[in-house]
Amino acid sequence: MAASTSSTPLRRRYTYEWYVVLICMLAYVFSFVDRQVLALMIEPIKRDLHLSDTQFSLLHGFAFSLFYAVMGMPLAYLADRFARPRIIATGIALWSLATAACGVSQTFVQMFLARLSVGVGEAALSPGTYSMLSDYFPKEKLGRAVAIYSLGSFIGGGVAFLIGGYVIHLLKQITTLSVPLLGDIHSWQLTFVIVGLPGFLVALLFILTVRDPQRKGLVQDSTGQARRVSMLDSLRFIREHGKTFACHYLGFSFYAMTLYCLMSWTPAFYMRRFGLSPVEAGYTLGAILLIANTTGVFCGSWLNDWLMKKGRADGPMLAGTIGAIGMLVPAVMFTQVSNLTLSLGLLVVAMFFASFPMPTSTAAMQTLSPNQMRAQISAVFLLISNLIALGIGTTLVALLTDQVFGSPKMVGMSMSAVNLIATLLAIGLLWLGCKQFRLSIAREAGKSTVAKVNEPFATGSRITADTPV
Repeated sequence: MAASTSSTPLRRRYTYEWYVVLICMLAYVFSFVDRQVLALMIEPIKRDLHLSDTQFSLLHGFAFSLFYAVMGMPLAYLADRFARPRIIATGIALWSLATAACGVSQTFVQMFLARLSVGVGEAALSPGTYSMLSDYFPKEKLGRAVAIYSLGSFIGGGVAFLIGGYVIHLLKQITTLSVPLLGDIHSWQLTFVIVGLPGFLVALLFILTVRDPQRKGLVQDSTGQARRVSMLDSLRFIREHGKTFACHYLGFSFYAMTLYCLMSWTPAFYMRRFGLSPVEAGYTLGAILLIANTTGVFCGSWLNDWLMKKGRADGPMLAGTIGAIGMLVPAVMFTQVSNLTLSLGLLVVAMFFASFPMPTSTAAMQTLSPNQMRAQISAVFLLISNLIALGIGTTLVALLTDQVFGSPKMVGMSMSAVNLIATLLAIGLLWLGCKQFRLSIAREAGKSTVAKVNEPFATGSRITADTPV
C-alpha cells in the first residue's frame, strides 16, 4: 500500500504562481485605466485645450504608442537578462506618475509629453510578464495564465469608463477646482490624479511579493552553458521564421487596430450620434467591456486550447482567424444602424470577438521562442502592433473625420471604414500564417531532437527542452 501511494505523482497546485498572475493582472488593470480614461473625456479635453479630433488622437494614440514602442525594445532586453519584477515595478511607478502629471497639464504639448511618459512606463509590463509566466507555468497551463493576465486590459478599460463616468457625474456642476499644491484645475484633470496615484501601491506590492522565476528553455552554447542572447540573436530568430512572424505580427496588429478603434472612438460616437452624456456612455461602455470583452478572452483561450488538444499546432493562429471573421460584420455595422439598442447589440458581438487574440497572440510567441528571446520577441510585436494599431489606427479615424468627412458627427463612418480594411487584412494574414506557424513549430521541434543527441545547430548553439515546473 505504501509503495503504491509513493509511486503516485502528486499534482502541483501552483498557488503562488497563480498569485503572480493575479498581481500582474492587477498591474495591467491599472495600466489600462490610466491609458483608457482619456477616451471618455474627449469633449471637455478638446474644449479646454482647444484641440481638433486629430490632435486628440495624437494624445490618445500616437503619443502613447511612440514611446511605448521605442522603449519596449531596450526594456525587453533588460527583462531577458535581469530581474524582471524590479523592471516591471519601476515601470508601474513611472506610468502612475505620468498619469497624475496629465492632471496638471495646461497645454497640448504638456499633455503630449505626459502621455509619452505613460507609454514608457507601460512598455515594461507585458514583455516581462509574458516571459515570467512562461517560466512559472508548463505549456499546458500557459494559455490560461496568459488569458487571466489579459483580462486586465478589459477590466481596466471597463473600470476606466465606469470611474470616468462616476467622476464626471460627481463633478458635473463644477468646472474648476482649487487643489492644494496644484492650484486651480479642471474637473477632468482631477480624474487623472485620482486614477494615477494608486498605481504606486501596486508597484510597492509587486516589488515586495513577486520573485523572479528560474529561467527555462534556455539557449545553450556548445559547452552546455546558458548563452547570453543579444537583440541581434532575437532578430536573427525572427528572420529565420520570417514568414511566420510577418503573418503573426501584421495579422494581429491589424486585428488590434480594430480593437483600439472600438475602444478609443466608441464613446465619442455614442455621444455625438445618439446624444449620450459622458456619464451614460461611461456606464454603458464600461459594462460592455467588463462582460463582452472578458468573456471573449476566456473563449479565445478555450478555443486555442481546444484546437491544440485536437492536434492543431497552429491553434493560436487559427483561433485568431476565427475571431477576426466573427468580428468583421458587427465591427463595421454597429455605426451604420439608426437604433441605439441594435447598435449596442452589434457592439457587444464585435467586442466579444475583438478580444480573442489577447491570449492567442501571446501564446503563439511564447511557444515558439527560446527563453532568452521571449521578452524581446514580444517587444518587437508590441512595437509593431502599437505603432500600427494605436498610433496609425486611432489617428486614421480622426484624419478621415476631420479631412475627408469634415464633421465630428461623421466619426461613425470613419470607424466603419477603418474597421473594414483592418479586419479584412487581419483575416487574410492570420489565415496565411496558420501554415507558416505549423512549419516553424516543426522546424524548432526538429532542432530540439538534434540537440538531444548533442548535434550542434548551424549557429553553434542549442535550445534545451522546457523542464516541468
